[in-house]
Amino acid sequence: MKKTKLSRREREKLRQRQEMLAAALELFSEKGYHNVTVQEIAEKAEFAIGTLYKFFQNKEDLYTALVLEQCDNFESALTKVLEAPGTEIEKLQNYVQGRSEKFRNNLPFVRLFLAESKGITFNIKAGLDETIRKRYRDFLEKLALVFESGIRNKRFRNIASPYQLAVALDSIIDAFLLLWLEAPERYPYPEDPDTILDIFFKGLTPP
Repeated sequence: MKKTKLSRREREKLRQRQEMLAAALELFSEKGYHNVTVQEIAEKAEFAIGTLYKFFQNKEDLYTALVLEQCDNFESALTKVLEAPGTEIEKLQNYVQGRSEKFRNNLPFVRLFLAESKGITFNIKAGLDETIRKRYRDFLEKLALVFESGIRNKRFRNIASPYQLAVALDSIIDAFLLLWLEAPERYPYPEDPDTILDIFFKGLTPP
């Protein structure tokens, strides 16, 4: 599909929006959502507050846009990994690696989201949480396709549904990442993706 080229004005508006989101992320991650005002975000981004309101209705709207954009970035990068050429094992190796890299390269957002997902106002949380949960469930379906293909090609044993296998693998990755985030020296993240995949595929029982 041919992409439509943006006009100069559209590119400028996109640049302004990105600068506002970047300023908001920096302030939210430093001070917390509740301790930041729209005025502070506008000043940080070096725009008049009226300009900011042309893009976002209020702080809640800005926070929602920030979270959804970051989710887009994560999902887009990891979908490319899953859809790249390779065997099912190679796809999973690249997924484990890519998942950890996106997490560790976006720590300001990760810490913000983990801290604020339980603390933001109910009106944001009610709609945003369900949106994110649905998107995550939909993404797990993409990961499940790798397991489905592996089972079909006799590379994996058919011990559970592809979706259950996707949930299990992602849960293991999450556990390692959250422990690393809590105490990186005590719980170093395994750099070799096979460390995690061996736990997942081989388990503890001998063959």
